[in-house]
Amino acid sequence: MYFTVITPSPGREREAAHQRAIGPYAEHQWLWHFFPAAENSPRDFLFRRMDIDGLPRFYLVSKRSPQLLNGAWRVQTREYSPRLAAGAFLRFDLRANPVVTISRDGKSARHDVVMQEKKRLLAERGLACWNQWKGNDRPALHELVSDTCGQWLFSRSPRLGFEIVQESLLVEAYTQHAEKKGSLRFSSVDFSGVLRVTDAAAFSDALYGGIGHAKAFGCGLLLVRAA
Repeated sequence: MYFTVITPSPGREREAAHQRAIGPYAEHQWLWHFFPAAENSPRDFLFRRMDIDGLPRFYLVSKRSPQLLNGAWRVQTREYSPRLAAGAFLRFDLRANPVVTISRDGKSARHDVVMQEKKRLLAERGLACWNQWKGNDRPALHELVSDTCGQWLFSRSPRLGFEIVQESLLVEAYTQHAEKKGSLRFSSVDFSGVLRVTDAAAFSDALYGGIGHAKAFGCGLLLVRAA
């Protein structure tokens, strides 16, 4: 496995900006240029974009070493084989797509956990839409996001080989993504905090394979560093 950081080359930021595609789907397609492969090959990399000082920075974990696209982009790659033992504490960052799978009439579909919780709360009160809820007990959106998305991650962490230090968890940047004609719709949220490794093998699988869905669109990559 390989860990890569891709950034605009110093002094060539404008050229890099003209080359980069914008939007979750287009960004994913653009990153494929660093990993040439036969048509219809399965995706073999995870990525996360962070904007730092107004410039994009892409973090990737991949099965293949990326190739240099051109001089406008700097590609820094190293082998990625973290050696972690149960009990280790790590700081983490994760952009994920929190969903719940619901089955109806023999068919299964994924639903945004925040929107699903909104529907449940409205149904309990016999309301049709969020704006009809006028009471002081209506939760603020940031509280709803923190509670539902936090629980989503807490519930999955044991089988992923870690547990989260509860008071450290920060949940923010809840975003609903949609592209033209509604062809791409998903939500993302950013998590950060401190975790403790409980199962080194399962945790390695999470680092290499990612967490949750929408991995092709910049979700799922777990970034860690020493706490």
